Amino acid sequence: MDRRLLVLALGMFALGTDSFVMAGILPEISRAFGVPIGVAGQITTVYAITYALAAPTVAAMAARVPRKTLLLASLGTFVLANLATALAPSFGFALVTRVVAGLGAAMFAPTATGAAATIVRPEKRGFALAIVITGLTASTALGTPLGALIGGFGDWRWTMLFVSALAALAGVGVSTLLSDIPLLPAISLLQRITPVKEARVALTLITGLTYQAGHFICYIYFAVVFSEIIHGRTLLLGGLLVLWGVSGLICNLVAGRLSDSIGNSKVILCGLIMLAVIMGCLPLASQNIWTAAIVVMAWGGVAWGLLVPQQHRLVMAASHSAPVVLGLNTSGTYLGITLAGGIGAFGIKAVGMHNLGYISAAFIMVALLFAELATQRINAAQQTLLIERLQ
Repeated sequence: MDRRLLVLALGMFALGTDSFVMAGILPEISRAFGVPIGVAGQITTVYAITYALAAPTVAAMAARVPRKTLLLASLGTFVLANLATALAPSFGFALVTRVVAGLGAAMFAPTATGAAATIVRPEKRGFALAIVITGLTASTALGTPLGALIGGFGDWRWTMLFVSALAALAGVGVSTLLSDIPLLPAISLLQRITPVKEARVALTLITGLTYQAGHFICYIYFAVVFSEIIHGRTLLLGGLLVLWGVSGLICNLVAGRLSDSIGNSKVILCGLIMLAVIMGCLPLASQNIWTAAIVVMAWGGVAWGLLVPQQHRLVMAASHSAPVVLGLNTSGTYLGITLAGGIGAFGIKAVGMHNLGYISAAFIMVALLFAELATQRINAAQQTLLIERLQ
């Protein structure tokens, strides 16, 4: 195993932990700053929107900056921002530090995936990218529950220190193991968003944004959605988060094989239907520990399992600009998380914290509509191409 890839994966692990761990420590943050839980949820929103908007912008503006320099600068920014969050004297100050952390993440993620593709031989690029992205997915199975346990048994500020330590360790690895990283051809911001002009690409991106917003409405407020059974028990909360993450990690791999064998359209269709049913069942299932465990496991598996067929569809629809559309897909995911924070806060007031699953299910049904429109566009384009070849 190339240790350089593991270092980049560790950086992604830190980013992922920072993104998702807030779901486990949100009640502690709410109490620490004396703000309602819906307001506390915006600490995830500002991080996500900064990441979503800054990632393509920074990637275009910093195209000529040496990759190692950019990786170290991004990790340094990320470490300092999380340390500042841990020391935040007020909620407003914490929000500012989360914006800076999101900027550091936006600098690191596209740089790390680009570096992974250039430091290995061409025939191993797919494997290299999979290793780095696994760092992100593994954070939901390991980093997030571990961070939640640290916050539960100690203080949520220790969780921020934990995230900073992970990123600092990745920084040491980048400094010592990575040297000459070739620069990829510069792509302007306009070139990065051009693929959205294609309807099948745009509809697929909207599908991803909408379904991510749908299920993250409940994930951001995970601890309060399941408060009826958790009752402040840190180990139980950590256990549920482990189930969510491990199931997602496994199903992510299974979904990739299914996308190759039966096609991404069927996987997306079935996945979205299943996810809508799961989220619709969440309000009732969350009242019992055993039904909650089953639903959480199914939720994590299907939600993460949809990521691969979505990416597969984008690559098939825009193979000429695959890295660009995959970057847009990541931005769409974080825009979805941004929407989820605000919608969830509104939903808590409108329908109650234990009924957020109904709102999630409604959003996922809208995502299903967009997915089917995308399927029609893709099928029409394939039929047109086939006719042109026969003529």
